[in-house]
Amino acid sequence: MITVDEFGAQAKQWLAENKHLAPRDYGAICPPDMVQAGLSWQRHLFTHGKTGIHWPVEVGGQGLTAAHQGQWLYECALAGVPGVFNMVGLVLAGGSIQKFGTPEQQSMHLNATLRADHVWCQLFSEPGAGSDLGSLSTKAERDGDRFIINGQKVWCSGGRYSNWGILMARTNQDAPKHEGISFFLLDMSLPGIDIRPLKQMTGESEFDEVFFTDVEMPAEALLGPLHGGWGVGMAVLTSERGHIGTSVISLERRLDSISRLAEGRQLSATEKQKLAKLLSQGMAYKAMAQRQGPVASTAASLMKLGITEMMFETSMLRAEISGMDSLLDGSDAFGVLSAPGGRIAGGTSQVQRNIIGERLLGLPREPSIKKPETLPPSKES
Repeated sequence: MITVDEFGAQAKQWLAENKHLAPRDYGAICPPDMVQAGLSWQRHLFTHGKTGIHWPVEVGGQGLTAAHQGQWLYECALAGVPGVFNMVGLVLAGGSIQKFGTPEQQSMHLNATLRADHVWCQLFSEPGAGSDLGSLSTKAERDGDRFIINGQKVWCSGGRYSNWGILMARTNQDAPKHEGISFFLLDMSLPGIDIRPLKQMTGESEFDEVFFTDVEMPAEALLGPLHGGWGVGMAVLTSERGHIGTSVISLERRLDSISRLAEGRQLSATEKQKLAKLLSQGMAYKAMAQRQGPVASTAASLMKLGITEMMFETSMLRAEISGMDSLLDGSDAFGVLSAPGGRIAGGTSQVQRNIIGERLLGLPREPSIKKPETLPPSKES
């Protein structure tokens, strides 16, 4: 097997020769207005053997290791191009199907996902079950050889351009909340699925909400054991580790952008102090990421929380330096409007604080909120 260093050198060379065909590096989720460019890039990667680096050869992968995959993502980050088109498909759906799928499901989906013929969205979060995924209420009720789905999902990235979705839905209403959930591979073209873009205060619509009304899904869409969807979902979410080098590169670029805030401007003493604080914090997070190594841990919550707050404060400082006129329109105004979203996306800041407190600091767990039980009638009534 080729070594990771040799593979990295080859990837670097190939990317240098092909990056002109790639869209800009949009991160984990392709924006709706870049879908065609993203699809074209993914298919170019597939044609040249640059997809499924650590997937089995028999499904179209390269049969290498997770370390090789990490090196590929690192080289793509350096080159400024997307490592994959559809993270939900190549990481979450692909990982779950490899681990829990039947031979028929693997044959149907894995190679098609690498080719970008199957594009996936994630149907987990709900209006009343975001960070607390175990509280989801979308139902999938068994009816012979099919399941009938009713409910709503929200904050769905790529829903409007995906033809498949990974769905977590409740299949046992009487079981404890984590034990009555199943995991499905959902054909997004089924009748009864309504996808609506969500309007954000920035004016954009990056996400969708998805409504299910008596959707008839075949029983073979079930992935893993019935009522065992929580284990399927958590196994996939925790087994796939990002390569730490990509986050370091992203952070370095953010710090470079922050350092340029002072260019051509006369900053006040207070603004200088705020800028120095942000840069110092950023360098500390960079050191933490490099010290952590390639395997993610609960310390990742420190990174997520810290960088989220750092970028929020950066947006506020950018607008402060530019003056009140900058808030009327333009990139500074957009930054102020979009900054609060970072405290929600990818795990809310409140959840990260809970993880830090409970798992790193050893504080007592947050009290669970239980529905009040119905009291028996009084003897006097």
